[in-house]
Amino acid sequence: MRLKNSILLLLVVILFFSCDKKRVFDEYKSVGSAWHKDSIVTFDLPELDSTKQYNLFINLRDNNNYQFSNLFLIVALEKPNGYTKVDTLEYQMADQDGALLGNGFTDIKESKLYFKENAMFKGKYKVHIKQVVRETGKIPGVTALDGITEVGFRIEKKD
Repeated sequence: MRLKNSILLLLVVILFFSCDKKRVFDEYKSVGSAWHKDSIVTFDLPELDSTKQYNLFINLRDNNNYQFSNLFLIVALEKPNGYTKVDTLEYQMADQDGALLGNGFTDIKESKLYFKENAMFKGKYKVHIKQVVRETGKIPGVTALDGITEVGFRIEKKD
């Protein structure tokens, strides 16, 4: 009976992932139970078709230990020639009542955050992501951002 349930679960997982036709790259990296302010999450992107456009996303897995309504990130997109474009981004992570946004049935939520639309690539790129959250009225950043457990980066084909 266990083997039958395991096979059924495997088939459901395969079916779920095979339906994602837009996905070109999708990877997560663990930051533990808290994302340290000096921890930079880096993704080495695959070489992509330079004639096509892509949408880029930052994916986060968080839990109820996340105590802020917003998230601030510094994202650097490093080109093959060494030129780096840096963006400072803000994302809303909770609603007015403090409930985390994102998808998930348990206390773990997954958020898919837009980074760039219609991006084109020529060569191999790298993405570096760092959290820069600060408490209201305080200058130093939050040393350990509780509640963020994984940081991901996703590339999808543009329709």
